Amino acid sequence: MAVPWEKYFRQALKEKLPIPYRKIPGLNADHFPPVLRLLEKREELADADRGLRAQKEVFQATMAALKQRREQLEKKEQELKGSFVSFDKFLQDTEAQRSCALRREAEERHRARRQEAQALRLRAQLEELQRERVRLQRRLERLEPCARLLEQVLEQRPQELPELVARFDALADTQGALRLTERQRLGELEEARVRLQRLRDTWQDELLRQGQRRAQLLERLEAARERTLHWESKWVQIQNTAAEKTLRLGRTRMSALNLFQLVCQHQRKPPALDIEDTEGQLEQVKRFILDLSAMLASLPQAQPTAAAR
Repeated sequence: MAVPWEKYFRQALKEKLPIPYRKIPGLNADHFPPVLRLLEKREELADADRGLRAQKEVFQATMAALKQRREQLEKKEQELKGSFVSFDKFLQDTEAQRSCALRREAEERHRARRQEAQALRLRAQLEELQRERVRLQRRLERLEPCARLLEQVLEQRPQELPELVARFDALADTQGALRLTERQRLGELEEARVRLQRLRDTWQDELLRQGQRRAQLLERLEAARERTLHWESKWVQIQNTAAEKTLRLGRTRMSALNLFQLVCQHQRKPPALDIEDTEGQLEQVKRFILDLSAMLASLPQAQPTAAAR
């Protein structure tokens, strides 16, 4: 944009100058560069100011839109928080209702089980009563001839009634005694069965203990065998070592005897010690070696003296 303004000011300057000054060769638009540049800078500043104002307006509009958006978001956040609170309350109410329903269902189920168990018990009692009724009916049918016979006897011989009653009481007492004896025998049989079971359990426990003890004894036997093999190998090793040392001792004694005999031959003396006296032989060899060493040590001193003479 500086180029049109520059041309415009040049043209205006030429028109306003007097004609004599227009023909001056050195006088042209380059003679006023600071003014043109100042005008150009002012125009650039004005353009920049307008651009900044436009950017400011855009920024303010954006900030206003952002502020409005933020307010909308905060409002939506509050609405969401309210919705969450309502939903949590709804969940709590639902959970409470569910817990109550489950509790009522459990109570109903428990009541139904009790009623079913009671119904089964009553049904069992009814069946037992029906069986008892059938048994009593059969007994009545079985005893009915006896009752008719008893009625006929009473009609024909009423004086024998006390005797029959006494006989019936005796038979009832005998039956009671027999039942008591039977119960006692059954109790004794049950006690014997319990003792037998206890003896069986004790025998099984004893058998288990004996098996465990047998396993322990087998382990100890195996350990003893291992120790025996170990000490046998040690004994063989000791015997081998003893034999080796005995052989070494025999060689040492033979060497000592040979040395003693050599010493005796050198001294031209018969052996005065026993063959088994190895320590004495070694002592004689030691003395001979010491005497020989002393003799050899005195020889270098005697030779210089003989040479001087």
